[in-house]
Amino acid sequence: MDFGVVLQNDPPAARVIDLCKRAETYGFTHAWTFDSHLLWEEPYVVYSRILNETHKLVVGPMVTNPATRDWTVTASLFATLNEMYGNRTICGIGRGDSAVRVINGRPVSVADMYASIAVIRGLANGEAVEYKGNTLRLPWNTDSRLPVWVAAYGPKMLALTGEVGDGFILQLADPDITAWSIGAVRAAAEAAGRDPAAVRICVAAPAYVTDGTPEGLAYGRDQCRWFGGMVGNHVADIVARYGGDGSAVPAALTDYIAEREGYDYNEHGRAGNTHTAFVPDAIIDRFCLIGPPEHQVERLNELASLGVDQFALYLQHDAKDATLAAYGERVIPAVAERVSAKT
Repeated sequence: MDFGVVLQNDPPAARVIDLCKRAETYGFTHAWTFDSHLLWEEPYVVYSRILNETHKLVVGPMVTNPATRDWTVTASLFATLNEMYGNRTICGIGRGDSAVRVINGRPVSVADMYASIAVIRGLANGEAVEYKGNTLRLPWNTDSRLPVWVAAYGPKMLALTGEVGDGFILQLADPDITAWSIGAVRAAAEAAGRDPAAVRICVAAPAYVTDGTPEGLAYGRDQCRWFGGMVGNHVADIVARYGGDGSAVPAALTDYIAEREGYDYNEHGRAGNTHTAFVPDAIIDRFCLIGPPEHQVERLNELASLGVDQFALYLQHDAKDATLAAYGERVIPAVAERVSAKT
C-alpha cells in the first residue's frame, strides 16, 4: 500500500512545502492538496516548489473540478509541471464542491465529467482532442503522462470512474462503504471491457494518532469531526438525487446527515467547524482513523485486503507533525512488514 498526505494550501506556502518534504522522507509517495482558489492559495504554484524540493514525490489536487478552470488550462498546467520535473503529477478530479459553491456555482453534470476527463488527460498526454468544435493539441508536449483519478460517491459517478478513470478516490475509510464502492467501480470497469484491477483505489481520510485513552480518543474525534461535515455535503446531494432509503446508496453512508442543517464553506475542512456538530462519534470512528498506531495499522490492513492501493491521510488538525512522524516511524513500516510477510 502506498501512502499519501492531503494538505490545504494555507499560507505560508513554505509550511506546506516543508510538510511535503518531510512526508517524502517518512516514506509517503504522494502529496495532494485541496483545490479551492478562493479559500486557499493557488495549488499549482505551490506544486512547482514541492516538486523542485523533493525527489520522487507525486503531487496533485484532491480534487480539482471542470467548472472553475478551462479544461485546456488544467491540461497545460499538468503538462508543464511534467516537462519541468518528470512525470510526477496526478489529477484527482470531481464534480466540484467548495471551489464552485463559494462562487454560487453548482457541480458539473456527469456528462461534462466524461468530456473533461477526455480533454484534460488527452492534452496532458500529448494527444489531439476535440474541444468546443476544434481539434486541439499542445504542440510542445511530447513526453508528459498524466493519470486521472476520479472522486466519487454516487452510482453514476462510480460507474464513470470504472469506465474511464485511471484511479478511484473514496473520501472516507469505512470498510463496508469501501467494499461497496470498489465493487461498483470494478463492475463498471468490467462492463466497459476494461481490466477492473487496472483501476487504482485510493481511500482518503483524516488520521489522528492518540495514546489510546478515552480522553485522547475524544480529543482526536473533535479534531476530525469536520470531515464528517465535508463528506455530508456530497451525501446531501446524493440523497437529494436518489433518496435515502438505502436502495441506491448504502444507508451507512446516508443516515447520519438527518440532523444536518447547513454548512459554511468559510469553515470548510477546518477543525472546530461549527457546522459539523451533527456528526456523531460513531461516524468519526468509521470514516476516520483515530487511535494508537496499532489500531490504525489494523484498519489499514483491512482496507488493503479490500483492494485499496493507497491511503491518503488528511492533516487538517493540530497534530500535523506528530501524525507524520507516527506514520513514518510506526504505521508505514508496520503495514509494509505485514505485506512482506504475506508475500
